[in-house]
Amino acid sequence: MTQFAIRPEDLQSTLAAALGERAARITIALGEVTVHVNAAHYLSVMQTLRDTAGCKFEQLIDLAGVDYSTYREVGTDGPRFGVTVHLLSVSLNQRVRVKVLCPDDDLPLVASVNDLWNSANWYEREAFDLFGIVFEGHNDLRRILTDYGFIGHPFRKDFPLSGHVEMRYDAERKRVVYEPVSIEPREITPRIIREENYGGLN
Repeated sequence: MTQFAIRPEDLQSTLAAALGERAARITIALGEVTVHVNAAHYLSVMQTLRDTAGCKFEQLIDLAGVDYSTYREVGTDGPRFGVTVHLLSVSLNQRVRVKVLCPDDDLPLVASVNDLWNSANWYEREAFDLFGIVFEGHNDLRRILTDYGFIGHPFRKDFPLSGHVEMRYDAERKRVVYEPVSIEPREITPRIIREENYGGLN
């Protein structure tokens, strides 16, 4: 017999009862429930979401880093980096999103949940590689998509589009070499002529 998905409002109530004050807030948007949690309570909350009756989120199906730096441009202030996790309960046919912010912009750090769900392993490595978010307690936190000699974290919004170094094969040295980027950064602006004699071109 297939169990029907629980109503978001019912899941919100269940999560509020299970998490108590450890949840900063629990919201519903577009039929999806999101738990916002402080970094200090993150690991404890995730353990509860996995083990508590009424929650039973057996699977971590996604984990991603986020750079909120440009949110300040629209009037939203707060920590720059965060982590968003999506959990699935197969047995109870329900889903939840968990959001946690890294309190220190200079060293973005949250607890690893790799010991709770081993599927978090590569996701946390990816967030470390691309955003520089450190997952405390991860037993193998190293780059996963970029080269080990790569400088910086390419999904940060202040990372230059051209990068810092370029890699090429040097035939004389018979090996791959790293060199500073040789192209000049430039802004490509579409050329739009709105006036008949704009810039004396006509």
